[in-house]
Amino acid sequence: MSEPRIHPLALTAVDKLQRGRINRREFLRYTTLLGVSVGTAYALAGCAPAAAPASGGAPAAAGGITRGGTLRKGMLLQQIDHPARLSWVEGSNAIRLVNEYLTETGPDNITRPSLLESWEASDDVKTWTLKLRQGIKFNNGDDLTADDVLYSFSQWLDPEVGSSMLGLLSYLDGMNSVEKVDDYTIRLNLASANIGVPEHLFHYPASILHRDFQGDWVKQPIGTGAFTLVEYLEGERASFKARTDYWQMGEDGSPLPYLDEVVFVSVDKDASVAAIQGGQLDTLFKPRPSDFLALKDNPDLQIQGVATANCFVVRMRVDQEPWNDNRVRTALKMCQDRQKILDLSYNGEGVLSLDTHFSPVHPAYAERPIPAYDPEGARALLEEYAAEKGIQLPLQVTLSTKNDLSEPEIAQTLRESAAAGGFDITLDITEPNGYWDRWTEVPLGITIWAHRSLDTMVPPLAYIADADGNPVPWNETRWVDAEFSEKLRQAELTLDIEARREIVGELEDIMQERGPIGNSYWTNEWEIIRKEFQNVIAHPANFDFYYSVWKQQ
Repeated sequence: MSEPRIHPLALTAVDKLQRGRINRREFLRYTTLLGVSVGTAYALAGCAPAAAPASGGAPAAAGGITRGGTLRKGMLLQQIDHPARLSWVEGSNAIRLVNEYLTETGPDNITRPSLLESWEASDDVKTWTLKLRQGIKFNNGDDLTADDVLYSFSQWLDPEVGSSMLGLLSYLDGMNSVEKVDDYTIRLNLASANIGVPEHLFHYPASILHRDFQGDWVKQPIGTGAFTLVEYLEGERASFKARTDYWQMGEDGSPLPYLDEVVFVSVDKDASVAAIQGGQLDTLFKPRPSDFLALKDNPDLQIQGVATANCFVVRMRVDQEPWNDNRVRTALKMCQDRQKILDLSYNGEGVLSLDTHFSPVHPAYAERPIPAYDPEGARALLEEYAAEKGIQLPLQVTLSTKNDLSEPEIAQTLRESAAAGGFDITLDITEPNGYWDRWTEVPLGITIWAHRSLDTMVPPLAYIADADGNPVPWNETRWVDAEFSEKLRQAELTLDIEARREIVGELEDIMQERGPIGNSYWTNEWEIIRKEFQNVIAHPANFDFYYSVWKQQ
């Protein structure tokens, strides 16, 4: 196949790179999103391409690749029904073994084609032509065609399904914007320009479904992925076996996958660490800093670290008292002793944050001073609020969250730090499912948000309203700010990185001044796995890609 045309905006980016106005990382991400192949993008940048990280892509160990074996992972097995409704990375890791995505954003934050062969954007970035690979089969023997992609879009864009994709794809006019050109070509006609389309197609609820899917993945696990589901027992165990007719070939020219089986065991973090130490498990989902410290000197393990845009947000529902008053929200933000929270909850393994959802790893992040711990200022705001309401301080509130990661330590540290600011915080900490069952409903909560590689990707998921003015499905705070929404749309329309960074700075200021979250830090993450497993690389979003992993025998 011939190389698609080079988008004129990519050529503009070459000039910016040569004049030092953007760096190489920004250039590579930007041009590949515009449909330039990775090899061509590196050539335009005047450097040799890096090895594709296959969602993994580490070089084979000496002695060559061996086939067979089982990988056993400790990971919470939550209820799964419709993949488009996924709200947790754990569920997506299970589904990802069976169902694949049109694109794939690797650990290097570069987005590559997956089920797509290529994509091409129009000059105004409002028309995107998606070309499917041919010859890919679902595990029931049916060919993957444009009809399956259109069906998947119809599920993402159906308000009755309740997918977070609905907010992310708000630049589409529903299915009116999704056009089947032929059996292997789909055209998206955007209502407004957006360079993030390829990355949005890798949002974890965006796995491609079979056109006859009926809504329950456990009962109907039909996908194009490298494994098939053998069993899924919520809260207990799940197992997957390798396909013999998977479409991808490995680096040695032989069919993937290399492993025979992947097994997930639903145990808590402490039990997972003990099971790894005892040899019953090979890896665990999203290790905590304490897990890293407990396992880092184990000679049987390999550990890789990565900086991320993962965070624990203290989020306030602005449609409920007292959080509907910005003075109270601001006071709670001022009560964050950010360094102390990072040290006590995450062993200092992270980067301090503004009270926004824009991370230093994002290409258009705008640097701002980190707010200081200010309990006196917080108390002054609360005294003003209390005087108006005719109530006495301390202000009594309940903070809800879960107990499997660093949330309890964050909650306890905030509770202690906020006492001087005039808050009396009662903690409501439950098992993970006890929080996830109500995460959008509690007035005040701590919610973990996974890494997204593009600065304009999380806000449409979490901080806007739909076309009818209702908060989008993942808007757990119900915060909708007209100025923020308008500037966010401007940022999505602004393709120049430097100009977008100015707008992102304004968005950061709005969230800091009147937004609905506190965010003390961005986390470092680790991949901890037995040394015999090869081709494993830490992904900042804690995503698993086991189709090319192999086990030394």
